[in-house]
Amino acid sequence: MSDLTASPFSNGPATARSPLAAAPSPTGGFALTDAEIQRIAPTRGDRLFLVLSIFIGLLSGLLVVCFRMSIEWLRVLLLGSVPHPGQYRLLLAPMLVGLLLGFMVKYIFPQARGSGINQTKAALYIYNGYISVRTMIGKFITSALAIGSGHSLGPEDPSLQIGAGIASLIGRRLHLSRERLRLFAPVGAAAGLAAAFNAPISAILFVIEEVIGAWSAAVLGSIVLAAVSSVVIARYFWGAQPMFHIPPITLRDSRELLAYAVLGIVGGFAAVLFSRLLATLRPWLRSLPNWTQVLQPGAAGLIVGGIGFFGFPQVMGAGYDTIDHAMHGEYLWHVLLALAVLKILATTLSFSSGTPGGMFAPTLFIGAMLGASVGSFEKHFFPHLTGSVGAYALVGMGVLFAGFLRVPLTSVFMVFELSGNYSIVLPVILANTLAYLIARSLQPVPIFETLTLQDGLTLPSMEEVREETALRIEDALHPLDGQIFASSDPAAVIAAKIQEEKEDVALIRCAGNRWYVLPAADLAKILQASTRVDQPIEELLPEDRAPFLYPDLPLNETLAHFHRWPILPVVNRAVSGLLEGVVSQADVLKCYQDHAHVQS
Repeated sequence: MSDLTASPFSNGPATARSPLAAAPSPTGGFALTDAEIQRIAPTRGDRLFLVLSIFIGLLSGLLVVCFRMSIEWLRVLLLGSVPHPGQYRLLLAPMLVGLLLGFMVKYIFPQARGSGINQTKAALYIYNGYISVRTMIGKFITSALAIGSGHSLGPEDPSLQIGAGIASLIGRRLHLSRERLRLFAPVGAAAGLAAAFNAPISAILFVIEEVIGAWSAAVLGSIVLAAVSSVVIARYFWGAQPMFHIPPITLRDSRELLAYAVLGIVGGFAAVLFSRLLATLRPWLRSLPNWTQVLQPGAAGLIVGGIGFFGFPQVMGAGYDTIDHAMHGEYLWHVLLALAVLKILATTLSFSSGTPGGMFAPTLFIGAMLGASVGSFEKHFFPHLTGSVGAYALVGMGVLFAGFLRVPLTSVFMVFELSGNYSIVLPVILANTLAYLIARSLQPVPIFETLTLQDGLTLPSMEEVREETALRIEDALHPLDGQIFASSDPAAVIAAKIQEEKEDVALIRCAGNRWYVLPAADLAKILQASTRVDQPIEELLPEDRAPFLYPDLPLNETLAHFHRWPILPVVNRAVSGLLEGVVSQADVLKCYQDHAHVQS
């Protein structure tokens, strides 16, 4: 997946999109031929795909609106409009609903377990984009019940899978090809996440960063159209206001960056703690006798309800209202820390028990509590600094996103999109980077990859893809050992020199920075076709020239050409006709072997 040209998400083969096939123009530069332009132009299928992406976005937006409304209706029905400590319904609702969910997930909707992100990736990489209607319906019902009854989970991840499920259903009904079906999964995922999060840019980046890992222009266009369409539907019902009411944010004193750095460090360690708790408790619960699987969501619900019953109902459910209160400085710093710790515990229990639901909202909650606690601490002990608690809460949300979910780019743009304020760019980048580096060094395997391995699946690790060192042609390049011939040289003279030097190929430079690689056997056939002794080689050359290769191109660009030419000339981009060197198939294989040895 690190090679976009080899990806199933590309528009076509590398030769159709690459400058390798560009023909020299009369002015000495390069220009695409009409046939090459026709090959890379969007096809009718591409345009249909874009239209279907809009349709997927509209349907996903409607479904997510219904999903969120179901959660709110169930929350009021089961927990009351204003839950407060001491209400027995806080104990009973998550426990009883948890028992029901345990039965449903075990016997009716077994594929509804989990957050939905790994299931969508599995559909993409293993099941050719297939997500059953039963799974989609099960995810909708079970996640709404879980979050509405107070389990510490969020609606964003299930919304992502619901959107992917809609896309998969439409693709199957239209009898699309396997490649198109695989493309539809991330398109629907972006639509579902954008509607749930009311943040299309963050949804697009998350799907690219965590689900597919690579993209082409066609895929990006489809994802953007689907995400925007779904957000239009969501905002029609909920309005255009952001999910959280962000107070005014400014950075007036550069000394505040130290406090944001502390927040990044704290967030990094909190992300590691959260990941390790999940990675430890989840497999242990799944190793217990089979009959306990039905009871585990109920037991987790009882514990989470107990946390709410004895004083902290804020940790129940998604917790968006609590995030808003924290942003406006309505809690003391030690209460905020307690809420962060209890949310980690409650989410670990809910998710590890197999209760359907996502980790986006809990991650935002924990980050906001940590950030607001740092901001409240600073405001209390260092009142001369002018930072607002809301700014620290907002940065804290990005910090946990970067450290726990390991999507550094999405975490930065998410803060911008939620706040609409770019004055906070320095604190966000500083804190998120520190959290990401700490989490990556202390927890090398990201949480999503850990969960897939526990499920017995092997899916691409997008973090590893991002960290891969790309090999380029310059890594296998070496100088030409023989001599270069001009196109005006007589063919007989070239053949004589090749035989004298006992070389296998003749490398010939022609006008317009074109190069020909003639094996000795082909040169002998050309001589037989010549009509006179002094006939220039250019009059006898075949039409298929060597491809245009440059040192900075990916090394795998060479592999498609070795069946025709034993060596490939590599030219300079700036100086026409300047040969940088040549590369052979043996050079390429040795380069890959040396790289693999260094990596191991």
